[in-house]
Amino acid sequence: MKDTLLSFVGQVFYIGIDVHLKSWTVTIRTSGLELKTFKMNPVPDQLAVYLHQRYSGGRFKTAYEAGFCGFWVHHDLINLGIENIVVNPADIATTLKEKQHKCDPRDSRKIARELECNNLVPIYIFSLEDQTLKSLCRLRITLGQDMTVIKNRICGYLNLYGQKVSVEETRWTGGYINKLESISEKLPNGETLKHLVISLKTKKKEILDITRDLKKAIIRAGKEKLFKLLRTIPGIGFLTAATFITEVVDINRFRNFNAFAAFVGLMPCIESSDEKEKIKGLSKRKNKYLMKMIVEAAWVAVRKDPVLLKSYTELTKRMKGQKAIIRIAKKLLNRVKAVWLKQTEYIICTNI
Repeated sequence: MKDTLLSFVGQVFYIGIDVHLKSWTVTIRTSGLELKTFKMNPVPDQLAVYLHQRYSGGRFKTAYEAGFCGFWVHHDLINLGIENIVVNPADIATTLKEKQHKCDPRDSRKIARELECNNLVPIYIFSLEDQTLKSLCRLRITLGQDMTVIKNRICGYLNLYGQKVSVEETRWTGGYINKLESISEKLPNGETLKHLVISLKTKKKEILDITRDLKKAIIRAGKEKLFKLLRTIPGIGFLTAATFITEVVDINRFRNFNAFAAFVGLMPCIESSDEKEKIKGLSKRKNKYLMKMIVEAAWVAVRKDPVLLKSYTELTKRMKGQKAIIRIAKKLLNRVKAVWLKQTEYIICTNI
């Protein structure tokens, strides 16, 4: 008697994947039942083969938490005919027991359970091209931070040996860097300063090269027009405009301005009970790159845009400057959204 191949045509299987570098923990559920939890190699092809062999004809829905592996797993699963979503770990409902006794099997079970209950909200998925552009922009930001560290070390070294550093000199022009090299020859044990200056020059060249590559990549991606439009907004420079383009990608994915502001990190945490409402400051959930950029841009914008300057002046009458600049940053973010949607230049209003 021949074995009859079971068919699960029309049946939906929900698979939660706890993704790690060396292994995955997978939980399979269907019809409110947990069927199996197991470990496997981190290979989407192997998971697809296992599911199709064991549950032939079934419809498979998978989910995993956003993290170190990005979206390559998602793209591979989609190409294999599996419906997949990527979720923010903070959006997954977690019981107290799951928080206190966290482990890989429990995490995969939690993802599968919430996926079956339709409680998971997928995050925006970047294409391979957009992900590559974002990685390039983030590298440019990181190199800039590295150079700031080197500059601070040089200033600390000069102060240690009584060398005065004026504001004009710390613009770090080529002439000033040459001056630092001559100082290193005069100071006792000047090898430290010499190597710091070499590190500074190397990092400066790296930043120049990657800035050129980033500009070329933006043009190749067909986003040069948007890039130029964003730079017409006061306070929005080269790196800030590039960061918005690479981190947001599509402004239409936000249903309204508040959703956009929440993504950046400019929405407050609010606790409400009965008729009482308490505002607890800005949410810790944010895009750290955009949040830093928009606040820095706001400090520049209040010096260039009379409307924002007036708003900042009025705000500082009833709050500290640090809180006032957050309000200005939110206004500036609204300008970014308007320019992006309308695809028109920003015109500074001088009649106030």
